Amino acid sequence: MKILGKVAFLLLLGGIWCQNNRNAKAGGKSTKKSGGNQGAEAAQQGAAGTRAAGQQTDDMRLHFLKNTQVTCNDGTAAGFYLKEFRGSRRWQLFLEGGWCCHSKETCDSRYQNIPRLMSSSRWPQTKRGTGILSSQAEENPHWHNANIVFIPYCSSDVWSGTGPYTFMGSLIIREVIKDLIPKGIKQAKVVMLSGTSAGGTGVLLNIERVASQLEQLGAEAQVRGLVDSGWFLESKQQRSPNCPETISCSPEDAIKIGLRLWNGVVPDRCRQLYKRGEEWQCFFGHKLYSTLTSPLFVVQWLFDEEQLRVENIYMGGQSLSEEQWQYIQNLGRELKNSLTDVTAVFAPSYWTFDSFKGTSLPRALHCWDRSLEATRNNRTPAKGCPFHLVDTCQWPQCNPTCPALVDQATQQELTLLQMLVAMGLDLQKLGLDPQGDADSLASMVSNGG
Repeated sequence: MKILGKVAFLLLLGGIWCQNNRNAKAGGKSTKKSGGNQGAEAAQQGAAGTRAAGQQTDDMRLHFLKNTQVTCNDGTAAGFYLKEFRGSRRWQLFLEGGWCCHSKETCDSRYQNIPRLMSSSRWPQTKRGTGILSSQAEENPHWHNANIVFIPYCSSDVWSGTGPYTFMGSLIIREVIKDLIPKGIKQAKVVMLSGTSAGGTGVLLNIERVASQLEQLGAEAQVRGLVDSGWFLESKQQRSPNCPETISCSPEDAIKIGLRLWNGVVPDRCRQLYKRGEEWQCFFGHKLYSTLTSPLFVVQWLFDEEQLRVENIYMGGQSLSEEQWQYIQNLGRELKNSLTDVTAVFAPSYWTFDSFKGTSLPRALHCWDRSLEATRNNRTPAKGCPFHLVDTCQWPQCNPTCPALVDQATQQELTLLQMLVAMGLDLQKLGLDPQGDADSLASMVSNGG
């Protein structure tokens, strides 16, 4: 049975139907394609036609950067999608994810397989956000009335690049903020920089720079960050120090190599902690977090699919060895430990970011929002409104309150025991009774398995 695949690994924070997995990994300087502003001009003409035909007001509309020197990997214009909410002083800037490339070979592969992550030539004129990017109150109760900015990822540098080639992720963010000045971002009360996967890591790397830029513009906004599935741990596997091919590179190897290619930047306070050549460590949230001054909310599945994939563990697609099962449990423990000092966090053990401990993700974000506002106005934060939520059980999907798994082939619901059997694990070796009832299983789970 193919249990997981897409068993509802749903990022309820939302997105625009983007691919955010490391299968897209590649790396290095790509061959610069022709196109430049020709694509931008054609797209702007297309946008005019779309508006003339009657654009739906819920859509975000594409804007290309005014600074034509800051581009995507292939030299086409970088840009952003904007949905304005007139009168609102709340802004959300969302960074798309999609890993990175760090060599000519890996960047060429990336351009061939996922060109939209390196070029704007085929970007649609409008996008509609979901989750926290939605303008519908029912779907996004606390941020539907904000100005929403979606920044497509086309720099392949984990949003860290400053050139001199066409790896310009950090520069793209800077130029987007400049272009939003006429739209009113200088009058913002709250600016939330959010992102998923590589975009989440991009939030960690750029939030201090964004806060500084807005302060220099004279804005009095509180800048805060929302990191969705961008909190990674270092790989445990020993690999060759030379990894020209993506498949043989650990994330830290790819970042070490990529930083030189991208001319990547990391926050100053973190960079000062490490000697020259060790700046790559600032790409890991558990090493960077304590150096940041802007408030952050971290959303992270304790058994992250991409983190497991780095160790060649593919949930639901193959059997697991006992060693791999042990690694999965250790990963959960290590991620929990790394989140201990994070003030605002939502980290469930199961494969959907749904409610747990009686609190949904939207409510946790709302509680965090209320707490920040109370602190800012010298008031005592409300009690009974939690926003530090880390699951305590030891396995994926082990909490008895987790939503049911569904076999994608049969659409039948699965129990935890059935899931483990489908993974090829020997339940008796794990100390589980295959004939045990739900009550005994729940007891084992509550005791940590």
